[in-house]
Amino acid sequence: DIGSIPLDKLFGPAVIVDLEKMNIGDYGIYTPQHFEDWERRTGITIQRGDILFVNTGYHKYYPSNWSGESQPDETRYFVKHPGPTREFADWVLDRGISWLGVDAGSMDHPMNTVIRTLRPDLALEAEAALGRSLSDIFPTKDLQVMHYYLFPHLVFHAENVGGEIDKLLDQRVWIGCYPWRFKGGEAAFCRIVAYVEE
Repeated sequence: DIGSIPLDKLFGPAVIVDLEKMNIGDYGIYTPQHFEDWERRTGITIQRGDILFVNTGYHKYYPSNWSGESQPDETRYFVKHPGPTREFADWVLDRGISWLGVDAGSMDHPMNTVIRTLRPDLALEAEAALGRSLSDIFPTKDLQVMHYYLFPHLVFHAENVGGEIDKLLDQRVWIGCYPWRFKGGEAAFCRIVAYVEE
């Protein structure tokens, strides 16, 4: 539960990976290859124990962006953002990532959540964009893989992390996450702060 996460797990070295530059776009899938390409391009290595923040650029579509430009589009923000498959979840464990953050509505791909059932019209649109059946890409056993598969390994994530993330792209920083100490809770509001060395 949120109340039992030790403070030293909530504070540590982090990398802010800018996937927006890679033009993954609506319904796109990001893979380990994107992150390894990012390492080569930036010269920054994602190390064991790092906190990994993923910038998709979709925070700009949140109805009320806290900082910077906003292009409000609630459907795009919650239902069309890019996301990963099990391949990425396995990579996160193999690389020893401490925990994750994302600037979108979910760490999971929206079509690997209940949204696929609730919005069959957009599920068809996603299949057309991806050129494959959603059930092939996201088999039932992998439903919400970033939640159900990683949480038992104590790899949790923060979602909806927008704010001033654009000031930190492609950098190594220290991150502090300060949630409400919610005993028995599976989620909590939190404040996330980046500490940048000068």
